[in-house]
Amino acid sequence: MARRKSGGLIDNIKTLLYAGLIAIGIRTLAYEPFNIPSGSMIPTLLVGDYLFVSKYSYGYSRYSLPLSPPLFSGRIFGRLPERGDVAVFKLPRDPSQDYIKRIVGLPGDTVQMRGGHLYINGEELPRRPEGDYLAEGEGLRHLYSETMPGGRQHPIIKVGDGGPLDDTPEFKVPPGYVFGMGDNRDNSLDSRVPNAVGFIPVENLVGRAEFIFLSVDGSAPWWEIWEWPFEIRWNRILMGVH
Repeated sequence: MARRKSGGLIDNIKTLLYAGLIAIGIRTLAYEPFNIPSGSMIPTLLVGDYLFVSKYSYGYSRYSLPLSPPLFSGRIFGRLPERGDVAVFKLPRDPSQDYIKRIVGLPGDTVQMRGGHLYINGEELPRRPEGDYLAEGEGLRHLYSETMPGGRQHPIIKVGDGGPLDDTPEFKVPPGYVFGMGDNRDNSLDSRVPNAVGFIPVENLVGRAEFIFLSVDGSAPWWEIWEWPFEIRWNRILMGVH
């Protein structure tokens, strides 16, 4: 009887170990969950969104692994993002921090803001007014639909076209780097700020944002458990990130 109990305990430990290894494998090779702590990607992503990021989209680097051990450099099965992808990356000046931005510039591109409008390789990206947008915690903003080279569209919001990041130098994206910007154009610390984010090494890319699996607005104190169901933004669950 004692032997059977001992065997059962060992089997349970093995099961837990196997489950842990499978979870680590999925997190490393397939999908990893992330949450959105700031409003820099409004309206595409809201504070309190929880999403899955595909780890295989751009191949694998040291930053694909838990704790980012320096086992190798560069990327295995590496692929560049497409312009317009929403990507998670490790902040170049502090790789312990995860950032998420829209990739607007690829290696060799020139990127510039002029009068609040985005220019890529000297061409102004068309933007279509879509009315007003009430941003949570930020107030009323102007909503636009911006079109990337190749026709891919995504929403952006702006206060106006005279902010500190609305007129920038022309940035030339070096080989091995990409350029990211937030969709909340007047409230985003991104590649337009060289000493804060700057160019993003391709090696620092973690993966591409795919879909939202949970979204909460944080309107109730954590201890009011009975209010939790009313915090959930049910209409955002399983929404794709574009």
